[in-house]
Amino acid sequence: MRNDYLWDGSGEPDPEIQKLEKAMARFRLTAPAPSFRELEVQRVSAAPSRAKFFWVSRVAAAAVVAVSVTAAGLVLRPPVPAPHPGSGWEITNVDGTSHIGESVIRSGHPSPQLEVGQLLATSSGSRATLSVADIGRLDLEPDTHVRLLESGSGRKRVALLRGTIRASIWAPPGEFVVDTPSAVAVDLGCVYTLQVEAAGGGTLRTLLGWVGFQQGSHESFIPAGAMCRTRANAGPGTPYFEDASEAFRGSLHELDFGPAAAAGHEAALRVILQQARPRDALTLWHLLTRVEDTERQRVYERLAALVPPPRGITRDGILALDPAMMDLWWNEFALGDISLWRSWKQRWPQTQNARR
Repeated sequence: MRNDYLWDGSGEPDPEIQKLEKAMARFRLTAPAPSFRELEVQRVSAAPSRAKFFWVSRVAAAAVVAVSVTAAGLVLRPPVPAPHPGSGWEITNVDGTSHIGESVIRSGHPSPQLEVGQLLATSSGSRATLSVADIGRLDLEPDTHVRLLESGSGRKRVALLRGTIRASIWAPPGEFVVDTPSAVAVDLGCVYTLQVEAAGGGTLRTLLGWVGFQQGSHESFIPAGAMCRTRANAGPGTPYFEDASEAFRGSLHELDFGPAAAAGHEAALRVILQQARPRDALTLWHLLTRVEDTERQRVYERLAALVPPPRGITRDGILALDPAMMDLWWNEFALGDISLWRSWKQRWPQTQNARR
């Protein structure tokens, strides 16, 4: 919080001060402010009785100021944290029977919080809802295992070991992260579902906003209406919109996870380029970084025909995968400003995949 807010209303307000202002609004002074000229120092030649009154008034005024300063200090000083039961997340609803370690959680009974390091497991007939601190919620489907890794200020992190979750998050970009055995899902202000299979792969579907899906330097950006598959030891595949043709989706899966045979690879790329729509610029943009150098020119030409590159982009720059040009072209797709992702990576460079 900047101190300027306390005096002239400028700067970033503190949420606690805003709450206090709202609560005390009904006590706001509505009468005209008093004129402090009446308190000016009297002439030395004033009568003794008036001088006595003057000094009594000054002492009284000083006392009022002292009380006011003390009260202001009590109000404006950082609040003393109340005793906190823990940094865990509240289990707000459980349908059926779930477990935290050896503890059984039943529907309709008081539930413990999920503390950092603990694993919440839903059974085949149960569903659970977790309050993600004060930034959202996680809905756990049956047969889902989630471990709470971090719950600090500005950083909320879980590991989805298996099963399916639905995340509804309203935190700043990058504050909520889900580790899986094959990739890390980074919330960029969204609602999405994430499913992890027994073998470690899975699927991410974005319903609102967009999500970053990462393994090391391998990155995928999934906007609303799109999905992305991931595989253990391979990381996230190429994202695509769910309304793409079956041939388009099948060929993309072949390109991402199929055998590296040249004939099959070439056939899959040919179908993708032929069937790509302007909306599929999402997929082609990602493919620029994933195909061989000899194939990148074909992807560039098709993408440029669907969404002409804006000023500042050159053919040679894109073929060389110039980062600034790649980002500039992405922002032409109206799928979300990629600077959100770049900013998150700068603030949280130590993000690693959780291999649990």
